[in-house]
Amino acid sequence: MNLPLSEALKKYSRQTHDSVDALVLSMHPFASVENYSKFLQAQDIFQKTLKPIYDDLDWNYKIEGLSQLSRLKQISKDMQDLNVNPVSMVEEQPNPSGFEAIGWLYCSEGSNLGAAILCKEAQKLNLSDSYGARHLAAHEEGRMRHWRKFKEQLDGLELTSEQRQQALQGAEDAFAFFKRVIRQVYPSGTN
Repeated sequence: MNLPLSEALKKYSRQTHDSVDALVLSMHPFASVENYSKFLQAQDIFQKTLKPIYDDLDWNYKIEGLSQLSRLKQISKDMQDLNVNPVSMVEEQPNPSGFEAIGWLYCSEGSNLGAAILCKEAQKLNLSDSYGARHLAAHEEGRMRHWRKFKEQLDGLELTSEQRQQALQGAEDAFAFFKRVIRQVYPSGTN
């Protein structure tokens, strides 16, 4: 029996996902506003990569409300609050397409669950969902309710085994890309 797509994505990308979490934490993004600013730059790069997927008409037809889920505007406002300039990737930015996009969306939307902890850390820097940490705010439905609804939509997609494999690879690629982004914005590790 095949696992539901959301469970397969979780299982397939678990190791890379865990290594992303460990890498991010090792950079101490909430040790100072300066370190947090680098985290914002990383989020900006990642969300710019995802923006074409969130705006894609076909994916918006398949996943209800998708265009409203991008956090790029909130990240831009957070960066403005803290006078943080965007940075560009040294390497060519990926252009996820086809069914790989599902994996990239899974990575992005799943990160909103962990953002609950990050939001509390941001508060220690006097940041909030109205200043400097908007992109960490919970979805209006609540984090868990939104995540369950999003997973149900993913699980409802009818995919061939090849399309499913592309989605799994997309999740792995998204997590691996974010690791490279973190290493770029924190070139010498922690401050």
